[in-house]
Amino acid sequence: MHCKANGMVRDIFDANSISRLIGGMGVGHVRYPTAGSFNNAEAQPFYVNSPYGIVFAHNGNLINTDELMTYMDATAHRHINTASDSELLLNIFANNLQQTGKIRINEEDIFTAIGGMMEQVKGAYACVAMLAGFGIIGFRDPNGIRPIGMASRKSGTGNDYLFASESVVADASGFSDWEDVKPGEAVIITRNGISRRQVAKPAPFAPDIFEYVYFARPDSVLDGISVYRSRMAMGDALAEKVRTVLKENNIEVDVVIPVPDTSRVAALNLAQKLQLPYREGFIKNRYVGRTFIMPGQQMRKKNVRRKLNAMALEFVDKVVLLVDDSIVRGTTSKEIIQMAKDVGAKKVIVASCAPPIRYPNVYGIDMPSRSELVAHGRDTDEIAAAIGADLVIFQSLPDLEESVRHLNPSITRFDCSVFTGEYVTGGVSQEYLLHIEGLRADNMRTKDALKGAIGALDSASPTETEKTVVPAGNPLNGSDDTVGLHNTWKSN
Repeated sequence: MHCKANGMVRDIFDANSISRLIGGMGVGHVRYPTAGSFNNAEAQPFYVNSPYGIVFAHNGNLINTDELMTYMDATAHRHINTASDSELLLNIFANNLQQTGKIRINEEDIFTAIGGMMEQVKGAYACVAMLAGFGIIGFRDPNGIRPIGMASRKSGTGNDYLFASESVVADASGFSDWEDVKPGEAVIITRNGISRRQVAKPAPFAPDIFEYVYFARPDSVLDGISVYRSRMAMGDALAEKVRTVLKENNIEVDVVIPVPDTSRVAALNLAQKLQLPYREGFIKNRYVGRTFIMPGQQMRKKNVRRKLNAMALEFVDKVVLLVDDSIVRGTTSKEIIQMAKDVGAKKVIVASCAPPIRYPNVYGIDMPSRSELVAHGRDTDEIAAAIGADLVIFQSLPDLEESVRHLNPSITRFDCSVFTGEYVTGGVSQEYLLHIEGLRADNMRTKDALKGAIGALDSASPTETEKTVVPAGNPLNGSDDTVGLHNTWKSN
């Protein structure tokens, strides 16, 4: 049984839908519209019935999709139905399993198939798979860029097991003994027990530092690092940078105000360290989702003011220090700064817990185009002018890394490619970046055309409607117009 569609979790997985999901194993996935197709066909999990019946969910992004698509077509002879690299990854795994030629497979066969897959694919991936009648499998890319862990709970005479991207899922479901899946490791859970093995060659362990800056919930622990504690440390480090810059510019701040919600922890620590008043100046409308994940700049811009309301009494005639987790597109920041000034702020200074984001992310974050990044090609003063701030202060990269690393010194490296342009997996050339930016632009034009066609259908007469042809969501046979741009996440 399955249930998947576009929409909010609370709407799709209602009581009636859940009641129809019967069985002792399951795989779930939550994603939002990004650079990929927005039709239901690309909602995860994916499923192939051959071999063995595999359900598959993936968080991350592959960077050698063109090469893999050619292999699927010319060598494996497997048809990919969508433009999603998640389906592509599933079919690489399925094809490797099929090479065994067995009626029934065992754990050794699965480890071999995953190990072979990790040699074929490049990029970031944290995956959960279910083999019909066999068990659940979790594995992580050799660099450990995207997070995944497992936990257990007592159930009758045995145990229940869970894989998830964040430990908070286990906490909320009554699971304990959370343990991160190691980079390049595969874990197989069956009714008979747990098997785990390192199936990839050693590679630099480099978890994505943006998980700690923005994505993860503060009550999660990822790779032994408390997200909450790391954000506290970010606030402490940023306070010292703010103190120096304010002194250089002879500016005195009246109040510290966070941009809800992610920056609250850092903002509070910053205010305490600088001995400044901390106030909640923006009230959030809980019925509007994250503006970062809304498809398109205009929708993001339109929804910022629906999402936040500025309380004038905290802004009037004050020099305000706004603390945000990061500044990506600048859309949200610009609107928020203008809101503060509209209600009477004398000056608005913005402090970012992250350094300037000047490079695209290719590992599963929805900011692939350099032209969309407000910091790309701009210095700090130009960024401030672009978003309407009187001054912008950025955390330094060494301070950000140390804020996270000091909680687990065994992690010596993080993926900081959005700040440095250095990609831990290699294989990311200027030609590749131009290629994915072109795909993104083409896909946005296709979406706009589709919206226009749908609008024409809505207003057309019955006779006209019969003659109107709406383009399909995905071209047939090897569509690769958006391959490689899926399962992605954040920006401003």
